[in-house]
Amino acid sequence: MTPSIAEPTATPAAGDWSQFPPVPLWTALKRGFTRRCPRCGQGSLFKGYLTMADQCSHCGLAFEPYRSDDVPAYFTILIVGHIVVPGLLALEKTVHPEYWVQMAIWMPVTLFGTLALLPFIKGAVIGTIWRSKQDK
Repeated sequence: MTPSIAEPTATPAAGDWSQFPPVPLWTALKRGFTRRCPRCGQGSLFKGYLTMADQCSHCGLAFEPYRSDDVPAYFTILIVGHIVVPGLLALEKTVHPEYWVQMAIWMPVTLFGTLALLPFIKGAVIGTIWRSKQDK
């Protein structure tokens, strides 16, 4: 039985793409968003909530060269803000609740929305960064 392209027999070097077919941007983005390796889509990208694994357990891609820094936080704030602010304004315009009610509703929505989205956005950013370096 011959090994498939997606399952190399030896762990390739971090920059060796020869054993793998080119991955389109949207595929790398989707794989990252699902918190999977952008190259093979099998191994886990994270070993904790936001802690990246050292390398893919399936294909051996080293994740260390791909740093996302603050970009996932910016995108997460942008997305959550575009959900919370219109909701807050619509509730204020229609119901006129007390300020403490607004705070009781929107502070937890903001907190949990941000914490829920952040690892997925970080994965998508890592997938995009990996894909942008694949052509080089």
